[in-house]
Amino acid sequence: MIREVLSKCDDLVVVIGSAEESHTDVNPFTAGERYQMMISSLEPEERARIHIIPVRDVNRYAAWVTHVESYVPPFDVVFSRNGLTKSLFSQAGYEVRETKAYDMKRYSGTENRRRIAAGGKWRDLVPEPVASMIEGLDGRQRLVDAGAGPSKERGGARAC
Repeated sequence: MIREVLSKCDDLVVVIGSAEESHTDVNPFTAGERYQMMISSLEPEERARIHIIPVRDVNRYAAWVTHVESYVPPFDVVFSRNGLTKSLFSQAGYEVRETKAYDMKRYSGTENRRRIAAGGKWRDLVPEPVASMIEGLDGRQRLVDAGAGPSKERGGARAC
């Protein structure tokens, strides 16, 4: 998706959302690790045109656009497939363009995390540098520790 958007603009600001979260089943990697995964997948000439900026959640939609604006350099266009993101930035006066739809079964973070945690086949779903980083960070164990993966049978007595 980054390459698609880069073909339509001179420079690109990529926001790493929920930057404060890590080691959870939804965000198992730190913002810095996610940054490195993105950068490692790009060519040097692409890297020169991209600003990747971690942004903490504000948990208040009415303040979200202003919050993002306070973190990133000026921008003119927002690219997204997320309905809420498109609506909020459009209401704030930004031009909003929808990105191309990809095979969400194949290119889904949720599916990738599920496969990693379950010990399934996942490496072909991400660029090689990202796969190497995930393995180097013991991503499977991190996901399992965060509660992802197959549910485990609990032993002992149960209260009814």
